[in-house]
Amino acid sequence: MIRVFPKRTRATPIDSEAFVGAPPLWLTRANVDEVYISCTFTWDIPIAKRLFQAWQFRFPDAVVRWGGPAFCNPGGEFVPGRYLRMGYVITSRGCPNNCKFCMVPKREGKLRTLSIRNGWDVLDNNLLACPERHLSAVFDMLRRQPQKPRFTGGLEAARMNKEVAEELLALKPAVMFFAYDRPQQKHHLERAFSLIRGIKNWSKGTMRHYVSCYILVGHDGDTVPEAEKRIAWVIDQGVRAYPMYFRDECYAGRPPEWHDLIGGIMSFGGKG
Repeated sequence: MIRVFPKRTRATPIDSEAFVGAPPLWLTRANVDEVYISCTFTWDIPIAKRLFQAWQFRFPDAVVRWGGPAFCNPGGEFVPGRYLRMGYVITSRGCPNNCKFCMVPKREGKLRTLSIRNGWDVLDNNLLACPERHLSAVFDMLRRQPQKPRFTGGLEAARMNKEVAEELLALKPAVMFFAYDRPQQKHHLERAFSLIRGIKNWSKGTMRHYVSCYILVGHDGDTVPEAEKRIAWVIDQGVRAYPMYFRDECYAGRPPEWHDLIGGIMSFGGKG
């Protein structure tokens, strides 16, 4: 099955049946039976529509479909390498939280665990919300991988405790991401960062190489000065800051003041 993606990202598959954009001239009808246009982000839907039409026109005898998270597809069992590059893995879908800015509960529903496949970059929406048995099985899988684990899907600080922190750090992860989406999460993050720093005896300078934090900005009346305070606080904890500007179906571009803030994150020491 040929998979087509609107844009290339780090997670885009790179095998011979994965394409980005319009069908290449060298691809013949004899090689194409089924095409799936995969769209992750709602703002890429217009591009996905054009690609659907282009591939359908070029290969009229093939079955051409489109879908993906952007179309509120709840997702099924995860197949390594199909819609994400090999190494990325999803072991659960959905989330038990109901954050008003998040599409996950509407799209995927409450938390449901999947069969555990091999991979080292974990993209679960809320891995720490999974049952203890599932979490232990995921950790066992990660110990067998050829690369150090990466928790880039994000870890919920409120669900972090000493036992979980010790298990995570025993895996020697390359990076762990947390999320600072709401002001009331601050004390949970502070506790989680303190736990990690204490277990590893890391200085703030060392910790920032392994711990990062997504910071939601521009949502629900947020202002640049308030966002600057949250970013500065995260950096002061010895954690890399990754501000993420809120985008919804009505997104019409990032205002200049937010562009300057996010583009100037180096001045905070966030990613340097």
